[in-house]
This record gives sequence, C-alpha cells and structure tokens, in this order.
Amino acid sequence: MIPRVMSTQHPDNVFIPFFATAPDMGGEDEITEVFYAFNVLRAEEQMWDFEGKEVDEFVVRKLFERYPNFFRKNRLGEDFRLTPRVPNPSVEKAEAKLLLETLEAVARSADYARLFYGEEVAPIFEVILPMTTSSAELNRVYHLYKRYIVWKQYKRVYDVKLYEWIGRFFPEEINVIPLFETKEALLNSAEIVREYLSDKELEYQRVFLARSDPAMNYGLISAVLYDKKALYELQKVGEEESVEIYPIIGVGGAPFRGHFTPENVDAVLAEYPSVQTYTAQSSFKYDRPTMEVIKAIERVKSKSRGKAEEVPEEVFEITEPYTERYQKEMLALAPMIREVARYVPSRRRRKLHVGLFGYSREVNGSALPRAIKFTAALYSIGVPPELLGLSALSEKELEFLSEYYHGLYRDLEFAFRYFNPRVAERFPFLEYLVKMAKEYERDDRHGEITGRILKGEINEGLVVEAASIRGFLG
Repeated sequence: MIPRVMSTQHPDNVFIPFFATAPDMGGEDEITEVFYAFNVLRAEEQMWDFEGKEVDEFVVRKLFERYPNFFRKNRLGEDFRLTPRVPNPSVEKAEAKLLLETLEAVARSADYARLFYGEEVAPIFEVILPMTTSSAELNRVYHLYKRYIVWKQYKRVYDVKLYEWIGRFFPEEINVIPLFETKEALLNSAEIVREYLSDKELEYQRVFLARSDPAMNYGLISAVLYDKKALYELQKVGEEESVEIYPIIGVGGAPFRGHFTPENVDAVLAEYPSVQTYTAQSSFKYDRPTMEVIKAIERVKSKSRGKAEEVPEEVFEITEPYTERYQKEMLALAPMIREVARYVPSRRRRKLHVGLFGYSREVNGSALPRAIKFTAALYSIGVPPELLGLSALSEKELEFLSEYYHGLYRDLEFAFRYFNPRVAERFPFLEYLVKMAKEYERDDRHGEITGRILKGEINEGLVVEAASIRGFLG
C-alpha cells in the first residue's frame, strides 16, 4: 500500500494543536502528533524530519510504549509508514554525520519492532533525501546503508562476529526517495531516476517533488509548470523501465505553496492527477475543524490516480522573463521580508539554516527566510507572493499558461483578495498590481491589518490575526 496522504511537520499553521505543550512544537509533542495523524486523521504516513530540526530518533520505541494497543492492531511499516527526511551531506556539511545516525536508527527501530510484534517487521524502510541533484547522491545513501550499516554485522569484533554479539541488522536494504527542489533538478529528475534504477530490480520508486522552494526561487507559475513537466517525464520513465513511479508532491496551504487545504482538495487532485501522495502540512491539519480535515483526507484516499499531462517547451519560453521579473521584484522587497519575518511565530523547533552550522537559503545572492516565513511575511504586508512577476505576462500569455496550470486564475483570485493597494506607495514598482486588483474583491479586515504593518506597526499579534483570516500562516 503506497500512501495517498503524508502528514508532515511543516509549520504553516496559525492555531496551536490542542496537544501541544508550547507554541513551538517539538520533542514529545511530535510523538503525539504522529499518533494523532494516524489514529484520528487517518493519514497513512508521517514524514519524520531529521533535516533541519531537532527530532527524537527514538520515535518508534516511544510510539510502541505509549500506544501499544493501536500499533498491535495497525502495524507500523505496513498499515502506516514513518519515513525520515535525512540530511544531504552534499549540502549540509555540519549535519553530514547525522545521516549515519539516522540510518543506524532504521536498523535499531526494527529491533524494537521485532520485540513488539514477535517477528521481523521493518517499521522504517525508506528515507527521503532532500536537495537531490544526481543519481550518485541517491546511490551513496542506498549503498551506505547496505554496505556499511548492514554488512558490518559480518565483521569480527575480537572473538565474535558483530551480529552474534548485538543481533542481526534488518531490513537488509532501504529505498531512497529523491526530493527535487531546484529548477535544474526538477527538469532533470526523470533522467536522474532512470540512472538510479539502472542497476536495481525494484517493484516501484517513489519520487518527491517540492513546491515551496521552487515557488520561492522562480515564482508561483514557473514552480507549478516545472513540477508538471517533471511529473510527465517521470511517468514516461516508469513506462519505459517497467517500474511503477509513485510521485509525492510537497503542497502547503497558500496557493504559493500548493493551495492544499481541505476546501481545495479536489482542485489540487485535478491539477496533479498522476501524483500518488500529497503532503498534509500543519495548516491543513490544525487550522480547520477536525471533521473537515478527516473528510478531505478520505477524498484524497478514495481518488484514483490519473495520467500526467504533457507540458510543451514553449511554456518555458514565456515563464523565463516572468521568473526574471519575479526575482527582481522579490529582491527589492527582501529587506522588508526579513524585517517582518522576525515577527512570524515559529511552530516547530528548527535548527537555523544560516550561520555557523547551517546552509543559507538564498535567491540571487540575497539571504531570505524559509518558504513559510517568506510567504507569511509577504502576505502580512499585503503583497501575496503569488502576484509578483505578473507584469511580465500579457493577458494572452496568462490564458495560454492556464491551459497547463489549470488553477491559475483561481489561485490569483485568492491572492488578490489579500492584496493591499497601499503597498504601491512604499514600493512604486507594484503599481501595476493596483490596476489588476480592481477586478477582484478584497478582504477589508485583512487590508486594515496589513496597512498597519506597512506603517511600521509590526508585531506578532497582527501577523497572526491576518493569518487567521486567510486560513494559514504561510
């Protein structure tokens, strides 16, 4: 059973879950969250994020200890999945050795499962590798586990072989799921996957396509179309190699990050029909009534996969100048984004991705907050990021792009509802949006709050109040 809904720890929620012991969830709260996602929401998978966060590597043991009745009836690794996102040593040098610890934890978790179930069960057998750019990176992780974590059990330690002393390692292999996040990686994803599959006999391969970081780097429209191009090419690889490809797409609450909300589920399913697994991020789970969330997850699970649509190359001839304009406008707003982002509350205890022990998220050389705070900051000043770069496109070009990005006009209408025309007084290059906004209804209360922030009244209370109106933080 390949999951249809993956619960994630991405912190785009306005409201704090009832089980949280602090506004910024972490540690024990996230153990409870896994159980809540499985038992109440009935999501089939939880991503356990070792990349960028302080997390509990004993999650499997704690789940068995706290919720034994549930997990005796619902096997972890079969009925429900726990899938770690691990550090990529090619990028995260300071966290590189955490990859070793994470892979060791895979085998250790199987020991807990053996004691719990009385037989061999692998509660974790897949890992997600972020920022994948080559098949070599995937093969390194695959062989690191197989040749070094598992095979070392046959080495002799003084008078015994390692497995005779500490027990056998299980599972013997793991699946590695590439997470593609850049334009180049997305457009090359099919060939990267083809190379990775070339020397393996796999029944299926899961592939994770990002939505948030591509949107932040290249603009909303380009991000959607890069993903759709990747989905079509991956579909072709699966057919040619006779391997089932199961795509995952990382969709969040704002249209900029995927517009995956309980009320917009059907539109997202129609936009990405070939996707197998959709990510239910924190806003999806905690900013709507529980019954609405459960019904939305059931709609996803009941929908059959379709076919990916071909995206012609001429689409990207149009999006290139759009991306250039988006980046230019975004960089002009960067100082304001950084200032307001300081007041966007953190909902997870994350490691910093800048500074001594992190890598920097940059767009054209300008350091920016992560995608959720980036999106929240722009909405908070009345400039939804979905709208940036539109001056590069004619109405005819927008109509043409909407043939392949089907929800384009719907997403723009949503974003214009939260646009504040007064932002052009501070940033005159956005005057074109004031003219476009005349065609759309706007939320007056949201406009009042963003107007106060624009005038310099920046505080967390106003940021959160505006977020509660639109239904997501970022």
